[in-house]
Amino acid sequence: MRALLVANPAATTTSARTRDVLTHALASEMKLEAVTTEYRGHARDLGRRAAREGIDLVVALGGDGTVNEVVNGLLHEGPDPERLPGLAVVPGGSTNVFARALGLPNDSVEATGALLDALREKRRRTVGLGLASGVPGTEDESVPERWFTFCAGFGFDAGVVGRVEQQRERGKRSTHALYVRQLMRQFWEEPNRRHGTITLEQPGVDPVTDLVLSIVCNTSPWTYLGNKPLYASPEASFDTALDVLALDRLSTPAVARYATQLLTSTPERGPHGKHAVSLHDLTDFTLHSKVPLPFQMDGDHLGLRTSVRFTGVRRALRVIV
Repeated sequence: MRALLVANPAATTTSARTRDVLTHALASEMKLEAVTTEYRGHARDLGRRAAREGIDLVVALGGDGTVNEVVNGLLHEGPDPERLPGLAVVPGGSTNVFARALGLPNDSVEATGALLDALREKRRRTVGLGLASGVPGTEDESVPERWFTFCAGFGFDAGVVGRVEQQRERGKRSTHALYVRQLMRQFWEEPNRRHGTITLEQPGVDPVTDLVLSIVCNTSPWTYLGNKPLYASPEASFDTALDVLALDRLSTPAVARYATQLLTSTPERGPHGKHAVSLHDLTDFTLHSKVPLPFQMDGDHLGLRTSVRFTGVRRALRVIV
């Protein structure tokens, strides 16, 4: 088996020594080329190269951002699970939502052992992904399409992600406490928390208007707070299209209620109530905003948008589990 290991040297929870140990372990089982990423987008370029050269397997060692780049490289010319390289993930970030949602250990060494077992036993599955693109006839129509593995956000939660990235650029470590602090700051400074600007449109259905927050989920859980999974859309699955959790108000009582529901959410029940909108298994829909809002995918802040089109693509990528 020809394999390419894409390792992010800035991954939060791995060291150079750990990467060397993992590389030797993988190289003992396959013909392995190991490459350390050197710039933003490098993992995407490597994934594209692997698809072009007919590599059998790409192993992403890093966090969700590294995985997202590799996936976008692999699917540069569209999904083709039978032809394209398979994907394996060794978690090295602070949260590792995609890897954990697949059922992998959150420890990089344990995950490597699980990966080697899966390869020997030929365990794999084909998962669905989300695709976000520009909307024709809008100022964002020329924005390149991009795949995401577990979630996207338009509005409030994307603003939190943007704040966290700013803090990390200033040298702060990506911790759950950092996310909580930035969430509180985003809440107090959010100008549209009482009167939302987002409209959700899907073919043949009345639009949902005046939304403040919109979270698009490709799997469940949505994220983790430490070891605790948070279920924004409990029915979301790699085997279906996309789910949406949206809120039309972020007043102090509403935030207290929905934050509590999120912290106590389970695989059977997520946030709910008169200000919550939950939609399941959507294959095609668009989010529009009256004003530019922050946008994020797989925890990567992508700037401001006024509209985004989402497509849920079933059976898009083959993964080793």
